[in-house]
Amino acid sequence: MYLFPRNCPRILTWPIDGTTSLEDREAWLSDYRAAAYIHQDWLDRLSVASTHRYEFPTASFEELHDAGMWVSRVQIDPLGCDRLTDLPMQLQQRDVDLRVVDSLLSLRALLDTTLHFSGIRLRNDPEWSGWQQGS
Repeated sequence: MYLFPRNCPRILTWPIDGTTSLEDREAWLSDYRAAAYIHQDWLDRLSVASTHRYEFPTASFEELHDAGMWVSRVQIDPLGCDRLTDLPMQLQQRDVDLRVVDSLLSLRALLDTTLHFSGIRLRNDPEWSGWQQGS
């Protein structure tokens, strides 16, 4: 979910325990573990961007039960830090299909599937934020 430039609007989807529809998997995921959608305007920025992945001791982390997020409520120091480049390749190595679309708004139908829907920074997408304000 975070192998993108910080402000890049994106939608990710993957099966969860409650995913019951094989049709949903076939229609939206094909043979991939997950799919990530970005607007075509972000592809060049994604291709040249890099990000950092920090490694932390795990003992103080607790799961939020919200899309794989974990938090530590105490300050900890990282054990290490890696700079990740070629973010499209990083996604591919994790079996996430990067899909470039003309409109993120066209993915609203994902909200009616049994797949998990994660929209990040959608307020930065003019179409999406306009649709949200008008609804």
